[in-house]
Amino acid sequence: MVAGLARRFGDLDVAEEAAAEAFAVAVERWPSDGVPPNPGAWLTTTANRKAIDRLRRESKRDDRQKEAQLAYDEPVEPLGVIDDERLRLIFTCCHPALAPETRVALTLRMVGGLTVPEIARAFLVQETTMGQRITRAKAKIKAAKIPYRVPATEDLPARVTGVLAVLFLVFNEGYLATGPDTDPVRADLTAEAIRLTRLIRGLLPTDGEVAGLLALMLLTEARRTARVSATGELVPLGEQDRGVWDAELIAEGHQLVRERLAAGVAPGRYQILAAVNAVHTSARDVWDTDWSQIVALYNQLIRVDPSPVVALNRAIAIAELDGPEVALAAIDELESALSGYHAYHATRADLLRRLGRSDDSRAAYDQAIILAGNTAEAAFLGRRRDQLG
Repeated sequence: MVAGLARRFGDLDVAEEAAAEAFAVAVERWPSDGVPPNPGAWLTTTANRKAIDRLRRESKRDDRQKEAQLAYDEPVEPLGVIDDERLRLIFTCCHPALAPETRVALTLRMVGGLTVPEIARAFLVQETTMGQRITRAKAKIKAAKIPYRVPATEDLPARVTGVLAVLFLVFNEGYLATGPDTDPVRADLTAEAIRLTRLIRGLLPTDGEVAGLLALMLLTEARRTARVSATGELVPLGEQDRGVWDAELIAEGHQLVRERLAAGVAPGRYQILAAVNAVHTSARDVWDTDWSQIVALYNQLIRVDPSPVVALNRAIAIAELDGPEVALAAIDELESALSGYHAYHATRADLLRRLGRSDDSRAAYDQAIILAGNTAEAAFLGRRRDQLG
């Protein structure tokens, strides 16, 4: 709804508010009037009327001809190579006129439906800072008259990097939700991220990073049903029932990874992450995991993406090869960059536990629980802490 309203009226604030007003009217009327035969059409029609009413109120011009056109006509706008409302909105939010971090934040808000606090946690920044970024981005789109459409085929390669970054973060929010008031795993977000990535794969079938991101999503999604226990606790990879993993998704993901390896082109970030997940999903059990290959892949990834989070994940793999003491020394160097990141403290707590440093481990678990927004993850960390005695 928001994507369609944004395309028609050219204003993200109008689109969001009109959609919200339509749902508010539905909450008020449907309990007494009954749910209409086509709820989606009812909401869309109501939202369009709300948007038109707002624009009429705000307009200082008495141009009845334009007003009539606004009320009854759809604007003529090229649909682009694929006619998909959300994909159009993603490319709008990821326009080169916006700063890269702003593109990602705005798209997570408008397309992924994430709240400002959830996005702020994903970026490790304050909520007020993130709210200001999103507000400024909306204003810039409106002022610059950035079109709501999928770019022409020849323009896609230059625009796709920002779109992939957004879809990756949307998927991550579904895979492990950061909000305490949401389901710990949001299958709606992971499914939508996969759907949109498949569309982009159709647009750019030879792009290695598009294929890599799709493979990464499929191999991760394949494990979704095994990731949360019946009691609502996160189940780590090493303890998951691999028999319930989705074999079809794994097969498709492995095929994409093999295709990229056969291409003989230096892989990017998503292709390497997909290869890491291919190694994990190829193992019959956790003891069968080829950790040396995973460390080698992380060594390759850190040259492409030398971020503290990649270094943290590399240290986790190193712990399986060289032991927890070596890994702990590596992640302690990341404290200044990751002190507000719950996974840093959770990893440190586990390594300290394995080294027999129970008091230090307990303190690290406490900090990880404070920072973890995901209820299933907090439950898992709490149980691990309590097992320390």
